[in-house]
Amino acid sequence: MNTALLTLLLGLLVLGQGTLFRRRALKRLTYSRTFSSRTAFVGEEVALVEVIGNRKLLPLPWLKAESRLSTALRFGGTETSSEESRQVSDNQAVAYHSSVFFLGPYSRVTRRHRVTPLKRGVFSARSVALTCGDLFGTNAAQQQLDVDAELIVYPRLVAEQDAPLPSSREQGDLIVRRWIAPDPFLIQGIRPYRAGDAQRDVHWAATARTGSLQVKARDYTADPHLLVLLNVQLKVDQWGNLMEYEQDEVETAISHAATLCLQALRAGVGAGLAANAPIVPGGEPLIMMPERSAGRDTEILEALARLRILRIRTMHAFLDDLSGVTGLDIVVLTAYTDEWIEERLQALRRAGNSVTVQWPGRGTA
Repeated sequence: MNTALLTLLLGLLVLGQGTLFRRRALKRLTYSRTFSSRTAFVGEEVALVEVIGNRKLLPLPWLKAESRLSTALRFGGTETSSEESRQVSDNQAVAYHSSVFFLGPYSRVTRRHRVTPLKRGVFSARSVALTCGDLFGTNAAQQQLDVDAELIVYPRLVAEQDAPLPSSREQGDLIVRRWIAPDPFLIQGIRPYRAGDAQRDVHWAATARTGSLQVKARDYTADPHLLVLLNVQLKVDQWGNLMEYEQDEVETAISHAATLCLQALRAGVGAGLAANAPIVPGGEPLIMMPERSAGRDTEILEALARLRILRIRTMHAFLDDLSGVTGLDIVVLTAYTDEWIEERLQALRRAGNSVTVQWPGRGTA
């Protein structure tokens, strides 16, 4: 066989297999990408799970899956070390993450990448680009797939001693003027017996001393509720987005808010959260009035994960929106106060709320 014929046959072989791979490589191919957990705290490792299947006789010599992910997700390797997995940053916010596979006939590969979130937020990989090459690497078939991989990253929690609850939370329920329920442990004083009073409330010593039937007068209490107000504005004249170092200071306050709310809920106290910032672009300020219900901790943590550090209302105007609340323990997380804010805090106190001002690293007022 002469060289020319051999060259022709080789060329036809290359051309034929290239055509075959272009037409068939991405047929009957399945791909999915999910996180092992829907949620995680900052610094908590999760897995990004890729499952790819080749449901045909034609093997795939190499197949690359590539997507854009935030650089706030740090990849720590993969459980299938013999296969390539790499992350290349193209700028400060986005990185290209790619995996390279070999797939035999009727085979499936599952790969778990270790991922550690470095920042609070919601991170997703909505699409992935699949590129498949032939035996000689001369042809490639491409396909774009939509995937649903989303990770909600909760703020990092701080030590509870660094985020103290208001002192009244340690003392129990709040005494209120309106009738809700008599508390058997809070005695207001002694009063004369009235029809319908329970016999267990009779104060026998006072009865003997006065010569007439006396009973214990009990105070009324409401379930305690904590409302955390977060000011994402660091200075009174601050507008627009914050610098990175300023955002770090607000992120610490967000961690402070999360810790306060979780402490309250664990103690059986209703918790709520409000901020002069939105959780969606163009949205209204976040306001979650205090509740004590199943899943409340998840609701608050998810709201904080989605919270945007973008002041859309001044703090004194935001406090005006909350002027009608009463009977709450309010913790105001703010880096500054002025006469307008102080005036509104005093109004909240006159309305029957306890108000404490805090900022991480600056103590309590």
